[in-house]
Amino acid sequence: MPFTQRHLLGIEPLHPSEITALLDRAEHYVALNRSATKHADALQGLTQINMFFEASTRTQASFELAGKRLGADVMSMAMAQSSLKKGETLIDTALTLNAMHPDLLVVRHPSSGAVNLLAEKVNCAVLNAGDGRHEHPTQALLDALTIRRAKGRLHRLTVAICGDIAHSRVARSNLILLGKMENRVRLIGPPTLMPSGVADFGCEVHDDMRAGLEGADVVMMLRLQKERMDGAFIPSEREFFHRYGLDAEKLACAKPDAIVMHPGPMNRGVEIDGLIADDINRSVIQEQVEMGVAVRMAAMDLLAQNLRAARAV
Repeated sequence: MPFTQRHLLGIEPLHPSEITALLDRAEHYVALNRSATKHADALQGLTQINMFFEASTRTQASFELAGKRLGADVMSMAMAQSSLKKGETLIDTALTLNAMHPDLLVVRHPSSGAVNLLAEKVNCAVLNAGDGRHEHPTQALLDALTIRRAKGRLHRLTVAICGDIAHSRVARSNLILLGKMENRVRLIGPPTLMPSGVADFGCEVHDDMRAGLEGADVVMMLRLQKERMDGAFIPSEREFFHRYGLDAEKLACAKPDAIVMHPGPMNRGVEIDGLIADDINRSVIQEQVEMGVAVRMAAMDLLAQNLRAARAV
């Protein structure tokens, strides 16, 4: 099955074969990014606009780099200085940009569903770079590519996602993707950091870190999303690390060849011990960053192909 999507708004609409197709395409770009030239022409003649309403380092940088390496004209808007500060609505901003005839619009927004709303108002391909607590599809896809390369497959693995599940769009997108690819997913964290209705997610739920990590192939740590918290969800960071922070003693409960992941930015000594984060034998955190560029190149390549085909009709 080919990749048929017009936008990349979430993992939910993707068929497993579309996920595989995108990851296969990303493998091509991993090789390109490791070559001397690092440039291709898949987006030649197209315009990419990045709109980040929330702070970002990895995602914004990798989308910029991905677009430039594929030959696009890339513009990153300073949303803090945009007309939104003068009272312009998000929809009016989208319509203004749409009048400039962009081809790819990359959006990160603090409100869940905002990116879907924008996609309804523009004539270009829209990529969700994270919206509120909803989804972060390219993060889940780069995580999937990292796992597949480390483990040789992306099915029938036991994956433990640990920490602040309730506020994490990364956890949601990964949960959907890993479920589609027939993996066993465990969510680990204190009850205060579990979303309501978690029992209906089709995964195991643990509030004991050691029990949840037992026999895991992949250990995915999450950051405490303090900017999304409106109350006291944990007694203290010190207590959180004692119970849920990943250290060598807790990691020993997972399989001996289990890999350690983190979407970044990391809070060392809060959700992960620095020695574990830097362990070249277990940690694939830097590989995740590398895979992020390749996955975003693949996503924009495939969406651009569909965009061109639609315009040619």
